[in-house]
Amino acid sequence: MKRLLATWDDFWLAPEPTSTVAVVRVAYGVLLLAWAATLGPDLSPFFSTSGLLPGGHDLPWSWSLLDAVGSDVVTTVVYGLLVAAAVGLVLGYRTRLAAVVAFVAVVSFYRRNPAVFQSGDQALRVFSFYFMFAPAGVALSLDRWRRARDRFWQFPERPVWALRLIQVQLSLIYLFTVWGKVRGTRWNDGTAVSYSLRIGELVRLELPAWLTTSVAVSNVATYTALAIEFAMAVFVWNRRARPWVLTAGVLLHLFIEVTLRVGFFSLTMFLYYLAWLDPQKVRSWLLALARRRRPVPLEAAAVEG
Repeated sequence: MKRLLATWDDFWLAPEPTSTVAVVRVAYGVLLLAWAATLGPDLSPFFSTSGLLPGGHDLPWSWSLLDAVGSDVVTTVVYGLLVAAAVGLVLGYRTRLAAVVAFVAVVSFYRRNPAVFQSGDQALRVFSFYFMFAPAGVALSLDRWRRARDRFWQFPERPVWALRLIQVQLSLIYLFTVWGKVRGTRWNDGTAVSYSLRIGELVRLELPAWLTTSVAVSNVATYTALAIEFAMAVFVWNRRARPWVLTAGVLLHLFIEVTLRVGFFSLTMFLYYLAWLDPQKVRSWLLALARRRRPVPLEAAAVEG
């Protein structure tokens, strides 16, 4: 029992270099900026009290600053806070505050009018909750520069539990996705991909008809997608299988992104994927990149406990 408890504690609380969480922070901030850019042109029609949904959605156990105050000025203010928080995350400035503001803003827009969002937006909302608890400003940030400029290229070790929650969430996303698909008909008979690639309003890149109507091609593509998603749910936890599983997942989502209009779904999945990067390898990559620009003393690049 003691060994089991020790393993459990290590899984959640083992200290790791904060190099991975720093990379995730920057990617998250960039993605939030892109997400905010798509909201900007539609602030008034979709999220204001004078728009298509003036009263908001009456959803149980939900909240939104846009509904709580009920003013078009608040919509603009929350949008500005979202952009400011995204910039703060990219730069690592007041990082914890930026992460909290980002979560509140994302939830406020999502709950104000969930009908205009997709599964990728929902995954981003969940990610924003977990990331509030990550030690995101400890390394490669303006916060680090302000507090320890001479040790900027150090990556202090912190408990890994926040990133672990993101990893578990990704695994659950794929697990329940597979479970939902195999309970239907199209994924079981191998025709789901063919149908998806022929839905006109979703298609971004129209593939040749001989591909989208071929039963053999559809069977292979459908069952391969299911296999990759199942592997992402289960086998991604195996260290040896992880690089292969993540590579397959990246290829799957690149195909989805190129062929279908799915909003921020694939990009958000890539954000979750970054949480699986080995912090030691990421640290080595970052230091190698830094040395190309200017020499980094070895003692300055040591991992700080």
